[in-house]
Amino acid sequence: MSFAKKITGLGAVALLALGLAACGSDDTNKDSGTDTGAKTESVGKSVKYKITGIDPGAGIMEATERAIEEYELTDWDLVSGSSAAMTAALKKAYDKEDPIIITGWTPHWKFSKYDLKYLEDPKGAYGGAEEIRTIGRTGLEKDLPEAYQILQQFKWTEEDMGTIMVAIEEGEKPEVAAQAWVDDNADKVAEWTDGVEKVDGDKIKLAYVAWDSEIASHNVMKIVLEDMGYNVTLTQVEAGPMWTAVADGSADATLAAWLPITHKTYADKYEGKFEEIGVNMEGVKIGLVVPNYMDIDSIEDLKE
Repeated sequence: MSFAKKITGLGAVALLALGLAACGSDDTNKDSGTDTGAKTESVGKSVKYKITGIDPGAGIMEATERAIEEYELTDWDLVSGSSAAMTAALKKAYDKEDPIIITGWTPHWKFSKYDLKYLEDPKGAYGGAEEIRTIGRTGLEKDLPEAYQILQQFKWTEEDMGTIMVAIEEGEKPEVAAQAWVDDNADKVAEWTDGVEKVDGDKIKLAYVAWDSEIASHNVMKIVLEDMGYNVTLTQVEAGPMWTAVADGSADATLAAWLPITHKTYADKYEGKFEEIGVNMEGVKIGLVVPNYMDIDSIEDLKE
């Protein structure tokens, strides 16, 4: 059977919900209310051969398409939607201990709230540990040297970012959560601004994708740059337009370049049209994620 790439649209989220409901009504599952049914049938059948994804243009979706092909998962569909729809589907399934497979990445608050695990990737379809890099338009260092230096010195940890992501997920406004972190981490912010002179209203535009991690980082950087005298505009777009904006100069920079795997397509497409400013976080990861209560450990197991 030849491989056919499958991505269904937003409407498929409803189908996924029906599939999960049907799974929960299995006779083997009535008494326990857990995923017992998933243990007596294949994982694929238990989730109706659906992987719950996010925005169709996201790099992790492209990586998952490649994984589906590499592992010859010909019966599987990748359901596109949004990060919010994915986490809503996860919560619904997790609360009932129903099976679900999602596209996941760290850092993300869901790993703090739920007991989750990455499926092993023996073929390396998702690559190893990644980096979140800061990239800028060509000429940025010459035009905005002070901002360039701050962006170059910007580095933090998953724990730093996690504090903000959890606060936002619990209902705090992004700018308020970011300000609280900045107030509590003056020493770290001072490292980013070390040796930098303040400016007087210079304009800078940052573009970012609507991932919880990037909402956190860009709201923090907006505060830091504004404290240094910049007039900052944040623009939230999808991954493709974000890279295009930096490449064509309509955005000055982004802190949200996930490389070398997640955004490889865009980095290759715009090679020579952007500058790598620095790595702002190391050891990040993408892959397929399931709740720990599911009896599955590897992407290879999805073929069963």
